[in-house]
Amino acid sequence: MAKTKTAYFCQSCGYESAKWLGKCPVCSQWNTFVEEIIEKSANVPTWKSASGTQRLNKPNRLDEIRSAQEERMPTGNAELDRVLGGGLVAGSVTLIGGEPGIGKSTLMLQLALNIHHAKVLYISGEESEQQIKMRAERITQTTNTNCYILTETSTQNIFKQIEQLEPNVVIIDSIQTLHSSHIESTPGSVSQVRECTAELLKFAKETSTPVFLIGHITKDGAIAGPKILEHMVDTVLQFEGDRHHIYRILRSIKNRFGAAAELGIYAMHGNGLREVSNPSEILLSQREEELSGITIGATLEGARPMLIETQALVSNSAYGTPQRSATGFDTRRMNMLLAVLEKRCGFRLSIKDVFLNIAGGIKVEDPAIDLAIIVAIISSHEDMPVSSKICFAAEVGLSGEIRAVNRIEQRIAEAEKLGFDKIFISSYNVKGFDKNKYKIQLVTVAKIEEVFAALFG
Repeated sequence: MAKTKTAYFCQSCGYESAKWLGKCPVCSQWNTFVEEIIEKSANVPTWKSASGTQRLNKPNRLDEIRSAQEERMPTGNAELDRVLGGGLVAGSVTLIGGEPGIGKSTLMLQLALNIHHAKVLYISGEESEQQIKMRAERITQTTNTNCYILTETSTQNIFKQIEQLEPNVVIIDSIQTLHSSHIESTPGSVSQVRECTAELLKFAKETSTPVFLIGHITKDGAIAGPKILEHMVDTVLQFEGDRHHIYRILRSIKNRFGAAAELGIYAMHGNGLREVSNPSEILLSQREEELSGITIGATLEGARPMLIETQALVSNSAYGTPQRSATGFDTRRMNMLLAVLEKRCGFRLSIKDVFLNIAGGIKVEDPAIDLAIIVAIISSHEDMPVSSKICFAAEVGLSGEIRAVNRIEQRIAEAEKLGFDKIFISSYNVKGFDKNKYKIQLVTVAKIEEVFAALFG
């Protein structure tokens, strides 16, 4: 009888070691190594092509390789198609991660129900057929006869059903619940997740079948399992949002077939997720009167321009140490902007409490909203409102200069479409395009002092 072979794996990055280590030499995490059985069976591979023979590849010269445009399958979901780069690519493997209850299973079930022109197999290892049926009836009124449900966790049984059904799209919910009999460890372990993903990846590439994998996340927000899981798949999507808001954001982290900075926005309702085609209108609050500390910034998420509302509150500090808090924005960058205001403009903000909030529950990393943030801070500090018909799109430098931002024409066009009267941009952004073609008034500034003089006198 063969001896059982074991190894130690880092639960954080998937590094393999022959012995237990206190600290991982790759990711430098402590106490992350667990022992797992890695002895594989001597049976045939889990997924075998129809011919049963192994294809031998040979090297080809680059100029001899024919370039082909990949054909994409529309999913019937405009926001998902945008994030994927135009639709599903044959043989692609997509990993979707997100917090529990954020709507990953709902999104994938809606995808399975919306693709009427293809046969979809939805495999669930977490819910029963009755639970999936109840959710399907809640989110749609029509029945998709091409949607098949399978509740199974064994990859061997899953591939048997796939060979009989021959689906066009496969959805796995979730990859942490699957287990392969070739690996003698519990489902969700590092070796099981890696082995099951490798089997599904081989199936997808050999049959040109798109595969979706739903993945759990850790308490730190990273996708659970080895880091190699994200390297193996073609696309990694992050489904995020706040439980107290109805909006959900589908963000592309990695995409081999498209841009890796696209964004899709959904609204969670009782009957499922609904696409938000114009996010600017929902991210801007409808105010009956002008309020201090509120400005509008023009930002870009991928190729999509959005106008978002920035809210600031500056008050006297009740304690010895002033508080600094930012929701949806980097606190360190906010502290940098506060230092610029104090050093270059003379505002005494070091003794004030400053709170910043990006409305709508979204997170923004675009530096183009710097100008909107500092104007909101001064508006709250001086208690002087800024007109709701004015928006801002510029970066602020450490010396107080107003810096240019990329793709300014898209930001201007979005502001004009939503009916804004003025937009403040950098003087260095006006080179190369005609200002007269816009109906909106372009206010060009080079220093923070010019902005304050134009707004507050």
